[in-house]
Amino acid sequence: MVERINYIIVFVTVPKKSFDVIVDKVLSLKLVACVNVIKNIKSFYFWQEKLCKDNEILLIMKTKRSLFKRLEKEIKKVHPYSVAEIIAIPIFFGSKEYLNWISKVTK
Repeated sequence: MVERINYIIVFVTVPKKSFDVIVDKVLSLKLVACVNVIKNIKSFYFWQEKLCKDNEILLIMKTKRSLFKRLEKEIKKVHPYSVAEIIAIPIFFGSKEYLNWISKVTK
């Protein structure tokens, strides 16, 4: 294991009809190395003073920390929500080979 905080995992929730557009865009621009798609999650949240319950998809993206601002900008261009969940957490440890692969396939 190698300590690397130059890499992040980005979480994005999207409605079912929109996930493939976002995935295709961020991969084609080489802003992420990989996207995992978790279907059929149930989200509960407050929006405009109301409790909402929606079926969504969770995208888990692996990338370099230095690409976050550009990644966020590109997601917002195609994301259907006015306030999209786009959050990142650092990768504190990871295999050297995997982290090197992230660097090789992203810009």
